[in-house]
Amino acid sequence: MKPIDFLAIGDIVTEPFIRLTDAHVEEGVNKESKELCMRFGDKIPYEYAVLAVAVGNAANAAVSASRLGLSASLRAYVGDDRYGPECLAKLTEEKVDTALMVTEPGKATNYHYVLWYGSERTILVKHENFTYTVPELSEDPKWIYLSSLAENSLPYHLAISAFLEQHPTTKLAFQPGTFQMKLGKEKLGKLYEQSELFFCNKEEAERILGLSSGTPIGDLLESMRALGPSIVVITDGREGAYAYDGTRKMFVPMYPDSRGPFERTGAGDAFASTVTAALSLGLPLEEALLWGPINSMAVVQEVGAQTGLLTREQLEKYIANAPPEYRITDLP
Repeated sequence: MKPIDFLAIGDIVTEPFIRLTDAHVEEGVNKESKELCMRFGDKIPYEYAVLAVAVGNAANAAVSASRLGLSASLRAYVGDDRYGPECLAKLTEEKVDTALMVTEPGKATNYHYVLWYGSERTILVKHENFTYTVPELSEDPKWIYLSSLAENSLPYHLAISAFLEQHPTTKLAFQPGTFQMKLGKEKLGKLYEQSELFFCNKEEAERILGLSSGTPIGDLLESMRALGPSIVVITDGREGAYAYDGTRKMFVPMYPDSRGPFERTGAGDAFASTVTAALSLGLPLEEALLWGPINSMAVVQEVGAQTGLLTREQLEKYIANAPPEYRITDLP
């Protein structure tokens, strides 16, 4: 097995995207949420469906890193059903090393449903409870990229933390999923401290920190970094993203694109994995932050989180042709 630049750890999923037209959106129970509404107890037509194989935060990140030229590997679990081999075959097609993948007998491969309406999606999720263990490695990976795992994964997180303690040359990028945020910053405190890079969106930062909606972004950056990560990156959808390395607070806008988004799944994964990959390739943080929005822009023009991911050559063409306003600015 060749040395690993980028080891992604997290759950892998098969996802059918169901394109809805006979639906509508209503205001939710609070001002920050909206609800997807369909007729109850009826037969509702849909436009078409697309099956996305070998997706999920960590798998998306591994494919992103591979397309950008890194030696990428994935540690994830599949079941011994029809979907497990399909996931492995797709990863191999994307040149992601599968030597650390595990097929667990008697388990089903994670299978989610994506309800796609307009350019947004609502995902029905169910994570299987796999018997997670940290892989044995002959060489330390340059980066571990840790993301979404199931509710039974606390011991796995603690084992990953112990591995990082024993292998200090390996850097950690942490992009927590829903259940990891539910575990809380106290239970995962050591991983926050060990993170070289930490990614979340603005609403997630407020949830993790227990702060009210509308907390100034500068305060969020400082409070998140106080948990231990060396570099904190907080995305804010179409408003761009912010980063703080303890010295400098930076803002990067969305990459300008006259096209509207076709389907938004995977924009956050593309951004976070691309910034991590750029740092792994030796770019400074300021340049890495300019890479992230370009892959996000490309991903939302396709269905699913992987189809639109760019190669390094393609991404660098966008950098070369970027307008003057696409640049890093400092926050006051």
